[in-house]
Amino acid sequence: MVDPLAELPEPELRARRARSFGERAAEYAVHRPDYPAGAVRWCLEPVRDRRQPRLLDLAAGTGKLTSALVGPGREVVAVEPDPAMRAEFARRAPGVPVLAGTAEDLPLPDAAVDAVLVGQAFHWFDPQPALREAARVLSAGGVLAVLWDVLDDRVGWVAGLVDVAETGVCRSRFAGRGLPIHECFTPPDRAEFGHVWRRTAESVTAMIGTHSLALVRTPADRAALLDRVLAYLRARPDGGEGEFALPLVTIAVRAARRQRR
Repeated sequence: MVDPLAELPEPELRARRARSFGERAAEYAVHRPDYPAGAVRWCLEPVRDRRQPRLLDLAAGTGKLTSALVGPGREVVAVEPDPAMRAEFARRAPGVPVLAGTAEDLPLPDAAVDAVLVGQAFHWFDPQPALREAARVLSAGGVLAVLWDVLDDRVGWVAGLVDVAETGVCRSRFAGRGLPIHECFTPPDRAEFGHVWRRTAESVTAMIGTHSLALVRTPADRAALLDRVLAYLRARPDGGEGEFALPLVTIAVRAARRQRR
């Protein structure tokens, strides 16, 4: 049988993947991991001494990163292009305003925020227009930070899972990701934060089902893929019916907004 995805031009497949999450917004909210507090603290270090910092969660999705940003003395706003994701966000973070917009056309005035944070989404952006917009809405010395939660495929059985799941959401694929050089920003810094997530075979399978390469498949292909993932996980000696530790890595990259000329 011919894989219909293989016949799509790469730009069309990429666009379809980028738009695929809204249909599964509730599942995304439940089955995607949270970001470790240490990674978020590292991203915000350049503005940690600012009084009542203003934070933007860009491409906020269902609010997975937003939940780590909200706290006393912080003002948080979110921007998300997909209406279904915004609706799920509003249910889960009702106290945080979420605006319709894109990374390339932000609905905020100049110098409106002290930090722009992007969780799991920067690779979908058009980089140079997105960097120009981030620079526009950031105050001088503010920080742009991007994060990715990925499977730690340095662990043998996780590498096997990545192969079975046919997913690119893993450390080996994202290890080279970062921020392009831009005149408005300092050279980027980078850090990695290893952590584990207690999961079951079923919940890991559901997480894989929220990855874009699974979402854009036909229903039959998607079901077959997830059956293979579940069978692989259940066959592991410590998988079976109970919980186990899923090794993850959060890759974080940050750059500071240079002084305006």
